[in-house]
Amino acid sequence: MSSRSKTLPPWVILSLATNAVLSLTVSLLLLQHSEWTSVGQAEASVTEQTSDSPEEVESELGPRHQLTYEEWVEILEREAQAIATAPPERLSVLAGDSIALWFPAELLPSDTTWLNQGISGETTDGLFERLKLLDDTNPEAIFVSIGINDLIRGVEDEVLLDNYWRIIRDLREHHPDAQIIVHSILPHSGENATWEGRDRLLELSNDRIRELNRELEQLAEAEGAKYLNLSPLLTDENGNLDLDFTTDGLHLNEQGYLVWRSALQLYRDLELANAPIE
Repeated sequence: MSSRSKTLPPWVILSLATNAVLSLTVSLLLLQHSEWTSVGQAEASVTEQTSDSPEEVESELGPRHQLTYEEWVEILEREAQAIATAPPERLSVLAGDSIALWFPAELLPSDTTWLNQGISGETTDGLFERLKLLDDTNPEAIFVSIGINDLIRGVEDEVLLDNYWRIIRDLREHHPDAQIIVHSILPHSGENATWEGRDRLLELSNDRIRELNRELEQLAEAEGAKYLNLSPLLTDENGNLDLDFTTDGLHLNEQGYLVWRSALQLYRDLELANAPIE
C-alpha cells in the first residue's frame, strides 16, 4: 500500500474555542429533547434505501447479535455497493464498532446521506481489513469511531495507534478528496457500569484512555485527519462516562446519541464547511 504524499499539510484540528462552542450548544440542545426526538429521518439513510438491509435487524439487539461477523460484513458490503452504484449528492461514512452501529439513523444530521459501517465488537485491525468495501464510494467525509474493543481485549496502545495510522493512511490513499475525522475513544462508567463484561472494563483505566486519546489526536493531526473530542461532552466530574448518556456504562443511550448528533452537526458547520483540502 502506498503512503500518502508528505507534501500534504495537516488540517487544522478542533480548537479550544470550538470545544467551548460545542459544549454550550450541546447543553442548549439537550434542553430541547422533544424537538430532537421528532427530527426527520436522515436523507436517504442507507439502512432505509437499500433493499439488502434486513428489516429484522433494524432495531433489536438480539437479532443483530445473532449475525456472525462474516454475515454482517456481507451486509455492509452490499450497502456500500448500492451506494457506489447510485451515488448520492452528498455522502458521509460512519465507520466503527457497536457504538457507531447503534447510532439511530433518524438522529444523524440530515444534510447528507449516511453509510453506517459499524459492526458490534469491531477492532481497529478488523476495520482496517474491511476498508476496501468503501473503495468504490465517494464520500465527502469519513468519521471513524473505533478502539474500545481493542483495549478490552488487551491490545497494546502502540498496536492500536499503529492500526489507526494504517486506517488513516488507507483512507487518504483511496479517498483523497474526503475529509477524515477521528473520534476520541469514549471512557466507561467505572464502578457504575453494568455491561456484561464489567470486570474487563474495570481492568481498563479511564486515565489510560485519556492518555491514548492525546496520542490519537497528535496522530490524526500529523496524518492530515481531523480529531473530534466527544469525551468532555459525555463525561461526569470524575472523567467517567456519564450515566445520563449510557445504557450500561459502555454503550450510549438516546441522550448520548443526541449529544453526539449535535456535536457532529456543529462540527460539520464549523470545521468542515470552510476547510478546503489543499
